[in-house]
Amino acid sequence: MPYPIFDRSRLKLQPLSERVHDMSLNEILPLDAPLPACDNPDLPKIAARIAQARQQGAPVVMMMGAHVIKRGLSRFVIDLMERGLVTHVAMNGAGPIHDFEMSLIGATTESVARYISTGQFGLWRETGRLNEIIRQGAAENIGLGEAVGRAIVQGELPHRDVSILGAGYRLGAPVTAHIGIGYDIIHEHPNTDGAALGKASYHDFLVFAQTITQLEGGVLLNFGTSVMGPEVYLKALSMARNVAYQEGREIRHFTTAVFDLIPLGDQLQQEASKTDYRYYYRPYKTILVRTVQDGGESFYIRGDHRATLGNLHRLLTDR
Repeated sequence: MPYPIFDRSRLKLQPLSERVHDMSLNEILPLDAPLPACDNPDLPKIAARIAQARQQGAPVVMMMGAHVIKRGLSRFVIDLMERGLVTHVAMNGAGPIHDFEMSLIGATTESVARYISTGQFGLWRETGRLNEIIRQGAAENIGLGEAVGRAIVQGELPHRDVSILGAGYRLGAPVTAHIGIGYDIIHEHPNTDGAALGKASYHDFLVFAQTITQLEGGVLLNFGTSVMGPEVYLKALSMARNVAYQEGREIRHFTTAVFDLIPLGDQLQQEASKTDYRYYYRPYKTILVRTVQDGGESFYIRGDHRATLGNLHRLLTDR
């Protein structure tokens, strides 16, 4: 006998107009906004590596959690894309949701504590449009990120100027989305198509892996994603190195940088022991140590994204 499954037809969706939003357009920072200080001496080194990579035609990849958007930094990411200083953005599954909602209604983010008690968390009618957009993209064999970016631009959503996905579509720069089934609020909706989600996000993984084939001499930045970023990067790098090895090439000389809040100490060039809590923090062992141990270099910048990404943007644009 098959296991019983949840009957999604019983769900009641509410319009976004009835949701209390924790973020609105006025919290998206302008490029000239005052920023918290970031005095880490490695930040200018990372800026120099990015500039050098782009001068040599190597990619600069930004992997990001959705808090980059929620900290009001969308314009900073878009500006780096428009200047050609970031060539590929890779998001987790929450990124496109916040980006789409902000583009559509100028607001995003709900309080889990407020809505989980009544079972309304995530069940908002307009947000479910993303499932139809993804389904259509999967049918056309395009990735999740491109499908959402196209819908934002071609649909002329009212606030598309602050959309990272829309910027990617407009510029022809890949913005990929790497999901886990059940991680994101649109997976709650009755119109969710698991096959389409998987196809669209796997397409994005292959787009990402193709970018990583060119990482020699490039830069990989990881902003606040402690699972998606290191895990997707690790598998893509293994695939890229497998092919490079067959072709007599190397992908070893590149720069990685992790931006997060966790205190990791000063000795970050060697892997921590299994009795050390840092061993279980994937960005440390994967991005800072294992994948650069034979020719690359890594940096860890601790601080709020407004301070770290904001000041990295200033360093790059001042150059």
